[in-house]
Amino acid sequence: MKVPTPQYRCPLGRLQPQTMDVESTKRDGWQQQHILVVAENDDRLDFIEREFVRRLGERLYGTHGRGARHG
Repeated sequence: MKVPTPQYRCPLGRLQPQTMDVESTKRDGWQQQHILVVAENDDRLDFIEREFVRRLGERLYGTHGRGARHG
């Protein structure tokens, strides 16, 4: 009779972070707190929507490379 050798379980294994579903976190943030997280190059957006997101981001945070404007 063959008895499988037990594999060593590292005690640090339980400290590994759980992977999170980023899209569900974004969805929950919008539905519960009205916080929208969207990338300018999101494939689900058409050209007009991408341009709107880019302009809104630049208006709120400045252009990429010039430094952010906070306020």
